Amino acid sequence: MIINETLGNISDKPVVGKSIDYLDLEWFESTKRIQRKKTRQGEDIAIKFLREGQRLREGDILFENEEKLIVINILETEAIVISPDSMLEMGTVCYEIGNKHIPLFIQENKVLLPFEMPMYRWLEVSGFKPEKQTVKLLNLLKSNVEPHGHGSLGSSIFTKILKMAAPKDE
Repeated sequence: MIINETLGNISDKPVVGKSIDYLDLEWFESTKRIQRKKTRQGEDIAIKFLREGQRLREGDILFENEEKLIVINILETEAIVISPDSMLEMGTVCYEIGNKHIPLFIQENKVLLPFEMPMYRWLEVSGFKPEKQTVKLLNLLKSNVEPHGHGSLGSSIFTKILKMAAPKDE
């Protein structure tokens, strides 16, 4: 079965009288445009998203008929979870993690990222109080910033924001 787009999300429509077959995905597989997988019940699925930016989310419906639905299930994984005490801490930790080009998730006022021991230790020594938890990483922040170099003036988003905010000479 070839899937080119989702048919909605199970959270938006009630499921009555239909069985649900889940397609389990790791968090990083949700952004892949082309992949071949099997559902829990053994159904072969080929995902081929043609448009840029299409990605799969928890509960997305890939197939529906009178008897059943095939629905996305994002698997739990080990993650670093940070519960910032203030908006300043939230912004700071997001900036620091983003500056390292690591995928970042915001869920229930917490900052989450896939578990890596060096990052965990760095966050600890930086005073952010990280916790290691097993969770579903669901709300990936999509960056609309082009990759940037470190060091050349005007190349970072921070520098661009500062330039925009600076008073104009008249």
